Amino acid sequence: MAILPFDVQNALKRQAPKALRRSFEKEAKRRFKEIKAEMIKEFLSNPVTQEIMGGPSATNISGTLGGATNLFAFIGFNAGEQPVGPILNLLEEITITYNKEYKGKGIGVSFNVSLPTAEDIFAITPLPWATGRSWAEGIERGISGLGYLVRKSGGRSGAAVQSRVNKVRSGRFQNQPYISSFIKRYKKRFEELK
Repeated sequence: MAILPFDVQNALKRQAPKALRRSFEKEAKRRFKEIKAEMIKEFLSNPVTQEIMGGPSATNISGTLGGATNLFAFIGFNAGEQPVGPILNLLEEITITYNKEYKGKGIGVSFNVSLPTAEDIFAITPLPWATGRSWAEGIERGISGLGYLVRKSGGRSGAAVQSRVNKVRSGRFQNQPYISSFIKRYKKRFEELK
């Protein structure tokens, strides 16, 4: 077997990363798009998301309210409002950017994914009646007031109002994993691209 001259070996070592970079970037971008599409699909198929998207007449498929009403009405969104829209927009804006130099061992590419944090999502999902609190975070930690919910026409949503004084039912809000675990899971998936 012939051995390449030392200067040719060095030239190949310098040129190979540049020549292979484009194919590495193309593969990383393909896998990034697949994971991003799965992420958005999973978010849209989540029972909490579907229930809120269903508006004031949706059923309580998330199981958070024991069937007393639905999340859209209970949280008090205005009829016609699209509360999950800002989250979906944030997820659709996730991008991949490549770094100029690869600092790992061997040949490859280095990149960053602009994944929002759970706190970023909580910041864009305010409760309609409590400035500074997030309804998305409330799904995970709890939202008070289920005992005071009167299911009838009226209120912001057109489907429920809260009694200010009298407790009218028993039961409590059932917290659900929602944004924090979702973001954590996809952060790990995007990190596995490397």
